[in-house]
Amino acid sequence: MLAEPKIFPTHQPVPEDILGRIGVESLDPRFDELIPENPDVKRLWRGAEWSEGAAYLPRQDVVVWSDIPNNRMLQYDPKSGETTVFREPSYFTNGNYIDLEDRLVSAQHLAHRIARTEHDGTVTTLVDNIDGKRFNSPNDLVVKSDGTIWFTDPPYGILSNREGEQRDSDIGANYVYRFDPETKELAIVVDDMNRPNGIAFSPDEKILYVADTGGDKDVQAFDVGNDGRSLSNKRLFSQISPGATDGFRCDVKGNIWTSAADGIQCLTPDAELIGKILIPENRCANCVFGDEDFMTLYIAGDTSLYSARLAVRGARPHDLVEST
Repeated sequence: MLAEPKIFPTHQPVPEDILGRIGVESLDPRFDELIPENPDVKRLWRGAEWSEGAAYLPRQDVVVWSDIPNNRMLQYDPKSGETTVFREPSYFTNGNYIDLEDRLVSAQHLAHRIARTEHDGTVTTLVDNIDGKRFNSPNDLVVKSDGTIWFTDPPYGILSNREGEQRDSDIGANYVYRFDPETKELAIVVDDMNRPNGIAFSPDEKILYVADTGGDKDVQAFDVGNDGRSLSNKRLFSQISPGATDGFRCDVKGNIWTSAADGIQCLTPDAELIGKILIPENRCANCVFGDEDFMTLYIAGDTSLYSARLAVRGARPHDLVEST
């Protein structure tokens, strides 16, 4: 079924000076090495109220993403150019990722769970509570090369009915968790962030990045221990402007491609801003590397899905598994 545009009548209009803002802005010669000679930034579809959580499914060669307030997930097919409804209702799904078997793993606000879509289409609950207390509203997640799922749990899905169901928190705090689908072990790995949100590992998985969209609105970095489980040396990585970091992904060189108010910003592993992919939206939420070579960046930007062809490949946990 082709996706019907469902932008709310109350949606904030895009100012005139932003409407034509689409393309690439290079701020450093290092960025020029990451993009083709003639970069092409395209709007693929428009009609979401809040686009989030883009994920690329290699087996189907499609991109799925969340339209959270409309309680649905959408699917873009690069071959046909069509956008269809992937899942509706979606339990107000937010972030998505694929595991080592290329199964979709999703953070669902309404079901307060991490769920996995099996290859036959059935949905399995992986984890939905800690010590019998419901999670707040799992937001974003990443799968590590050992198969564990690391996810954030801020309160955005319980603050109102717009992105879930308003209720009090069972836990009374906002944590980052590590979950092992094999052993069912669940552990709190970060307990001192205001509203942990976007999350990603560096390509070698020696650093974990977590965005905090509360308080100072920054991105923190943590060293991952030799055990692959523990974190240490918390430090400020960056503060994005304009806007704030929501979600991000890393390329194989360790650069971070992060959402901001003006689109996607590219930061080096040393947090130097070297370039931007600009989109004509009020804000941007997340992105994912896709296509068979993982060199197209798909961007979930407010009402729309965009694509930008790059000259660098996205990092995946599969790469570390295949190299061993």
